[in-house]
Amino acid sequence: MEIISAEFVISNSDYTKCPNSQLPEYAFIGRSNVGKSSLINMLTNKKNLAKTSSKPGKTLLINHFLINQTWHLVDLPGYGYASIGKDMRQKLKEIIEGYLLYRPQLTNVFLLIDSRHAPQKIDMDFMQWMGENEIPFAIVFTKIDKLSQTKSKDNIEKYKDSLAEVWETLPKIFVTSSEKQQGREELLDYIDEINRSL
Repeated sequence: MEIISAEFVISNSDYTKCPNSQLPEYAFIGRSNVGKSSLINMLTNKKNLAKTSSKPGKTLLINHFLINQTWHLVDLPGYGYASIGKDMRQKLKEIIEGYLLYRPQLTNVFLLIDSRHAPQKIDMDFMQWMGENEIPFAIVFTKIDKLSQTKSKDNIEKYKDSLAEVWETLPKIFVTSSEKQQGREELLDYIDEINRSL
């Protein structure tokens, strides 16, 4: 799939105020500083579509982008912030869970994981929660260019082994580098494939 147009639609903190359309929605989420904004900009070929920041926690709202006039890319707040207070963490949890549980247009979640780290409990718990709630998701490993091929392969295998202990079938896995445009085609083709099957 080629992205011809990508435009920002709306930001809000309540899933009930999301766009009133029947278009499929693909949500991107991950721990803070996982490289989500960079990945979204790489996928859409727009440098500043999603706001990037070296300071974690830039996305505190549900952001909708209309792609090719046919589907929405949804940039969700991250989880696992260490630097924000308990009340704010709870508020973000409500925003995220409200959208993921009750948004009928949600078609697939792309869970971003930093390939430089070994499996993290917070990510495993989040996957478990999505599985229990029957939310379809795929895993997107980011920042693959920051590691040697051996190390990145090793980390991804560790994740697969951890998942295999709990999951009968592993979710779809993508390996990406925003800087090198790696994984772009595979991700967009996967979205296109789902869209065609709807």
